Amino acid sequence: MSEPEVLASSGRSFALLHQCGTARRGRVSTAHGTVETPAFMPVGTLGTVKGLTPKQLREDVGAQIILANAYHLALRPGSPRIERLGGLHRFMGWDGPILTDSGGYQVFSLAQLRQVTDEGVEFRSHLDGSKMMLTPESIIQIQTELGVDVLMVLDECAPPDASRSVAESAARRTLLWAERARVRPVLPGRLMFAIVQGGLFADLRLANARDLVALDFPGYAVGGLSIGEDRNVTMSLAAETLAVLPPDRPRYFMGVGTPEDLLRFAGLGFDLFDCVLPTRNGRNGTLFTSRGRLNLRLARLAEDVRPPDERCDCYTCSNFTRAYLRHLMNSNEMLGAQLASLHNLRFYQALMRDIRSAIERDDYPEWSADRLRQLSEGEQ
Repeated sequence: MSEPEVLASSGRSFALLHQCGTARRGRVSTAHGTVETPAFMPVGTLGTVKGLTPKQLREDVGAQIILANAYHLALRPGSPRIERLGGLHRFMGWDGPILTDSGGYQVFSLAQLRQVTDEGVEFRSHLDGSKMMLTPESIIQIQTELGVDVLMVLDECAPPDASRSVAESAARRTLLWAERARVRPVLPGRLMFAIVQGGLFADLRLANARDLVALDFPGYAVGGLSIGEDRNVTMSLAAETLAVLPPDRPRYFMGVGTPEDLLRFAGLGFDLFDCVLPTRNGRNGTLFTSRGRLNLRLARLAEDVRPPDERCDCYTCSNFTRAYLRHLMNSNEMLGAQLASLHNLRFYQALMRDIRSAIERDDYPEWSADRLRQLSEGEQ
């Protein structure tokens, strides 16, 4: 490697700039730049945010940091190859910060293709059936070869219907893996985040969080939630977990979510978010707008000359009508998916910018309640 290896820093990479109630305005410093928080990370699982170029992500969307997936990149094209080609930043043409998920979610989503033991997770590739063993040590090595800015430890994500014994076992194993990962070397300026697990059992989550905090990671994520459980349960467990996480470290809620989710969980005090919804819904013809969701395939839009969202300043809303986007979607033209994805991601980034501003103004509770009301009004 071109850069000398050092142990993961003990965290002074996060600056808490302002607080309004429990909502936080902060800044995360990484090797490839700073991230103003709360922040939303577009998902680029395979080293690409579907349908958008890095230039569009930076200039048209306003993205600060993106998320890729170490498990998927390890399968193809492989982290050693990416390292030989200059690292993931150069490989994909993105010069900003990158966070990589470790593969813990795949432990849940690819349950039929894996075997979990204390040693690690053996996957049978969904591409060709070949076997791949991920351990706490190897997943950090993979992410180090990728050269990313935020590395996630390997964790076990229990399903929402998991029994207490299954959730307890997953939390124990997650802690064991975190202990093994914590001593692994990473590149200068990189941050290693631990992930809190424990299923839907508050006491297990709190114990797991306290044990992980004792290991002194630079940042902490809350995983294994928002995967099918009741929303009130999600909110309650997330709030209880936050209470034991250190305030001087970034807090990442994994896999969230809708605009409503972002408003609510930023209000609790989370700093980082990711979700596939903006691009997945865009490809399927659904836009997120200032007044809720808009289905571009509806017949009533066939001659609608209004922009998709009159309050949005994105390239899509500044240049195209609802009628044209409906035509593209119903004709299965790839431009439709691209323009919809661009709008959705820009809408998310603008929402995060407004969240940060409201926290700085000290009126976040009132402002967020008003935004939630607007989102529930529905498109006209």
